[in-house]
Amino acid sequence: MAYLLPSEFATKMVDAGEAKIFMSTRDTLIRAYMAGAILALAAVFAITIAVQTGVFLIGAILFPVGFCMLYLMGFDLLTGVFVLTPLALLDKRPGVTIQGVLRNWGLVFIGNFCGALTVAIMMAFIFTYGFNTDPGAIGKKVASIGEARTLGYAEFGTAGWFTIFIRGMLCNWMVSLGVVGAMISTHVSGKVIAMWMPIFLFFFMGFEHSVVNMFLFPFSIILGGDFSVMDYLVWNEIPTALGNLVGGLAFTGLTLYSTHVRTGKKRDLPYSKRSDVAASSVAEHASR
Repeated sequence: MAYLLPSEFATKMVDAGEAKIFMSTRDTLIRAYMAGAILALAAVFAITIAVQTGVFLIGAILFPVGFCMLYLMGFDLLTGVFVLTPLALLDKRPGVTIQGVLRNWGLVFIGNFCGALTVAIMMAFIFTYGFNTDPGAIGKKVASIGEARTLGYAEFGTAGWFTIFIRGMLCNWMVSLGVVGAMISTHVSGKVIAMWMPIFLFFFMGFEHSVVNMFLFPFSIILGGDFSVMDYLVWNEIPTALGNLVGGLAFTGLTLYSTHVRTGKKRDLPYSKRSDVAASSVAEHASR
């Protein structure tokens, strides 16, 4: 069967969240590291395509290739565990605690960041021939993105901070739909199609993804972007991560769980009304 029913894949989401909480520290870090590294490569790939063609749409269309690869390899992004692990807690799975959920988030954050930072250092080295030349058009483009998405938001104060937060919410609403969409299908082609569309949408719309930003901003700072590490944390990474958490959990995780796992009680019509309906139906047929 190539398609799982909503009640089936919703239960699968809870099972996946439980498995991630009980995963060993070593495996959690390895899978998170690889996910951060692959998504970083996809980001620089998409920006390279966009700069060379002059058409951002083409870069956005091709960016999901990285997401599909890391998902099919079984690697974990912070945005994914934000959605799945709380469901195991809500479902009261044995042994699942708040501390276990927070531990998983912390390890995945560290792994994603280290993977993205590794790629940022390697790509900066490549673009500058070992920090000996100008980074070129692509390097300058990434550096400009880093400045625009930190100092650009900071200019608007609190409104700017909440703009990042909401962009983070919208981002993980789409990204988590990609994660869940991949669970619906049991075929690779179906998984890829289900992931591609929402990931393409979030990237093209310029929504904020905490793991992609773990690459963009360190890369920008290495290449001389005119903003500090504190600017990056306060005016991007922290509100983006919080927005990713709220958006993915509220719009995808909790909605699917509440309506397909914790399904509400069916409406029970009063007996008299049922009799009235039946009687009117019989009378209608008799008059024909």
